[in-house]
Amino acid sequence: MLIITALSTSILCLLHIFLSFRVVNFRRKHKISVGDGGNQELLRAIRTQANLTEYAPLAMILLGCLELNGAPWFLCLLLAGAFVAGRILHPVGLKEDDALSVRVLAMQLTFVSIIAMAVFNILWLIWLLFSG
Repeated sequence: MLIITALSTSILCLLHIFLSFRVVNFRRKHKISVGDGGNQELLRAIRTQANLTEYAPLAMILLGCLELNGAPWFLCLLLAGAFVAGRILHPVGLKEDDALSVRVLAMQLTFVSIIAMAVFNILWLIWLLFSG
């Protein structure tokens, strides 16, 4: 079963819907239907949503592969937790100009967790192929 992947994906989907509503609200507020119209507030909302859209599918595919191939649950949970935390923190880091350190932490969690999932997938598959 893909319990950790299902939970992580569900949380990320809810976050994506929330971020999508923010974009819609900013578009209405600033009366901009396409693009960002040069509005920084709208641009930040668009990029926050798009950034999640860009990274979440890769991470959830990698996480699902780990789970399906029988990687230890605690490893999957740790990597999923780091990724989800990074994705939740990212909008906070883009919300304000002075929140650069939060944004950096968010991207570090995102990149490290995706890289770790990719590397652990490779190592786990090598282990499975040659262990028995």
